Amino acid sequence: MLALSGVGIGRGLLAANSSQIDCDVAVIGGGVGGVAAALAALRSELKVVLTEETDWIGGQLTQQAVPPDEHAWIEQFGSTAAYRRFRQGVREYYKRHYPLAAAAYSSEGLNPGNCGVSRLCHEPRVALAVLEGMLLPYLSRGQLVLLLEHQPVEAEVVGDRVAGVRVQDSRLGRYREIRAKYVIDATELGDLLPLTGTEYVTGAESKAQTGEPHAAENPAPFNMQAITWCFTIEYREGEDHTIDEPDEYRFWRDFVPELKPAWPGRQLSWTYTHPITTKPITADFDPRYQAERPGLWRYRRLIDPANFIDPRPPGVSLINWPQNDYLLGNVVEVSGAERAHHLERARQQSLSLLYWMQTEAPRADGGQGWPGLRLRGDLTGTDHGLAIRPYIRESRRIRAEFTVLEQHVGTEARQEVLGRKEAVEAESFKDSVGLGSYRIDLHPSTGGDNYIDISSLPFEIPLGALIPVRMENLLAGCKNVGTTHITNGCYRLHPVEWNIGESAGALAAYCVKNGAVPRQVRNSEEKLRDFQAHLQRQGIELRWPRPAANPR
Repeated sequence: MLALSGVGIGRGLLAANSSQIDCDVAVIGGGVGGVAAALAALRSELKVVLTEETDWIGGQLTQQAVPPDEHAWIEQFGSTAAYRRFRQGVREYYKRHYPLAAAAYSSEGLNPGNCGVSRLCHEPRVALAVLEGMLLPYLSRGQLVLLLEHQPVEAEVVGDRVAGVRVQDSRLGRYREIRAKYVIDATELGDLLPLTGTEYVTGAESKAQTGEPHAAENPAPFNMQAITWCFTIEYREGEDHTIDEPDEYRFWRDFVPELKPAWPGRQLSWTYTHPITTKPITADFDPRYQAERPGLWRYRRLIDPANFIDPRPPGVSLINWPQNDYLLGNVVEVSGAERAHHLERARQQSLSLLYWMQTEAPRADGGQGWPGLRLRGDLTGTDHGLAIRPYIRESRRIRAEFTVLEQHVGTEARQEVLGRKEAVEAESFKDSVGLGSYRIDLHPSTGGDNYIDISSLPFEIPLGALIPVRMENLLAGCKNVGTTHITNGCYRLHPVEWNIGESAGALAAYCVKNGAVPRQVRNSEEKLRDFQAHLQRQGIELRWPRPAANPR
């Protein structure tokens, strides 16, 4: 696989204008995996520093505004106990603070948005409140240091260990030096990997490299899944909330993606590619009939007015659709200026989608546009009306002790490996540290691929995928684990990222308390059994009930 050497490795970082914080575990990145990693280490009574680039923790749940994508059994099994506590916390928050209708209040499975994609579609601010509540006891007693709006800028590496990470306060410009026994990279793009010189890969591997049936013919390190700058809207009949025409509207209105298999026309259209068949489909969209129709409005609806009593809130939908997947460049292995360029274009694309829906989108009644669509930036914490950050599906990935391949988890690939069609299961990993289940779901990519959406089996998370091939005290804590471009498609979703982060935090804590290093834990039968027993005591499931068939 392609290895990219790190750059910017710092030496002797302590400076007159920096302050030093010593801790047991430093978690760099406060997304879903980062919060879960911090909580796991904190439960073991370690001192933890958690940093986050934005002013919201929670990653894809909050700053990216995407409600959880989950498997069909999530209410019963197949996630960690801490993740279930988060989910229950969301429901309890609504029941404690919102004027719910009687049926919604009494429902154990309350789904605030009654959406189509998740059993728990909810507002990003509620997820933020619940996650902050989970961290607050540790903040109160000084066990946790939370540094918001801090980003990593340098790292000090001694041999194969990270000695320190320097982070910069984006508000004040000052630096802090974090010294930790273990460092977990939970950044959205794997930003700590090049800073520390940790070996990593990006983009798509070739069939020759991985043997995966759906891998590319040639390696393409810059071919990554699209980012999407999500936004929330409500609809007010008879009102006009049309935004100013975006600067790039005319470009995006006429833009036709160049993909293989071919996209069916303009991206700003109700007709797009079916993710599984790649055949054209036409979606239904009419915000006037929110309760009766199952179309795009309900797909990721965050607020269903039927769940509330008067005065009811308006229905709110999250726009995370094929129409605002950004395909013209990636934001990973590029300069700061180029990253800013692509981020702005992705923002323009989403604003253009909204403007198109307000002004030119064809309606079933023969009209054009719904000017009553109103942007709800107040729900996503921004003045510009979109989410704080775009939805990131793919990042740098560590070159790991073990890399998960399609042959380990893909349904058809497993059938080929096992030589049978019935009763196939995903590879069972001796070093399992958690579970997940989701289709291998890759959105159209910056390299010109259309959807790659194929069946996968309920899978395990191998410990080896969290451990870099060389570094001794750095662990992967989110989407940057040892997967391929293909298997990232099922290891990137909310409950799996939480499990990855939680297991990484638990591993760091175990190593601190037992004087071990992660590789020793994985390669010693005694230590591995002991660590897995520790995970199970923490409520982390390691094996799926048998038999399990994937309904997604």
